[in-house]
Amino acid sequence: MKTIDYYNQKADEFVASTFHIAMGELYKPFIKHLPDCACILDLGCGSGRDALAFKNFGHQVEAIDYSEELVAKAKEFTGINVKQQSFYELDEQDKYDGLWACASLLHCDRECLPDVLLRILKALKVNGVLYMSFKHGDGNREKDGRAFTDLNEQQAQDLLDQLTGFQLLKQWITVDQRPGRKEKWLNLLWKKHA
Repeated sequence: MKTIDYYNQKADEFVASTFHIAMGELYKPFIKHLPDCACILDLGCGSGRDALAFKNFGHQVEAIDYSEELVAKAKEFTGINVKQQSFYELDEQDKYDGLWACASLLHCDRECLPDVLLRILKALKVNGVLYMSFKHGDGNREKDGRAFTDLNEQQAQDLLDQLTGFQLLKQWITVDQRPGRKEKWLNLLWKKHA
């Protein structure tokens, strides 16, 4: 099973386990760096939980996901015209004040991460902010038919060093909020500078 098949086949289960997670503490550091009525892209929006929150905060939100089933559910939940698209295909230029990639880039092939991050850098306006989260670790693994790229602090720094144009605003570890889950997450907040 490919990662995309997992999300198409288990969309209901995935939405049920993630939609109601309280995300307010993760939104705060991201939102504080955004202007009012910011243009935000939710990259790999899943159920649409975060896109809906940002919309309710008064921001202009666009959202994409690669799973056809999750795109349908996110459209239904958010009222946003969610596009079916992969992060490998992102090709906007200087468009977004903020780009939110919560638990989505962890499905990016490790060797493709620099290219995808370069695409994100181009898509952000100057002073635009990127939030992304990865399961904390240092390897590539597969679980339940999904491929994961885990990241630790040093690997995040190595990626940052490869990309001129980003600076680190904040980096912190959180624990999974889902019941019975103890996994740690590496959260990264990067800013595009002039």
